[in-house]
Amino acid sequence: MNIDRQHDNLSDPRPSLRWTARAACQDSDPNLFFPLTWDRQPAQHDALARRICLDCPVRLPCLTWAVETGEPDGMWGGTTPAERRRIRSTHEQQGYAQTGADLREV
Repeated sequence: MNIDRQHDNLSDPRPSLRWTARAACQDSDPNLFFPLTWDRQPAQHDALARRICLDCPVRLPCLTWAVETGEPDGMWGGTTPAERRRIRSTHEQQGYAQTGADLREV
């Protein structure tokens, strides 16, 4: 069997990021979503980024991906790193699977 054909049968364990092509933030300033620190003017960064996320057609897949992968940086699905840590902690304490259905309430 050809080596290349062997790898065709393996699935990529990483979640797909195809949804990012439809993200509302795609043409935004990356510094808005990935500030050097969340300590400087956090309300300003939060408000602007959340406004973009609010109407984003892929907000739920974005948030789900960030929670499921443990993304430690940036604004994803309208949440800060600290907010995602709380979401993960709550889900782990309650024994929920981390799925999009569980995150719709966020």
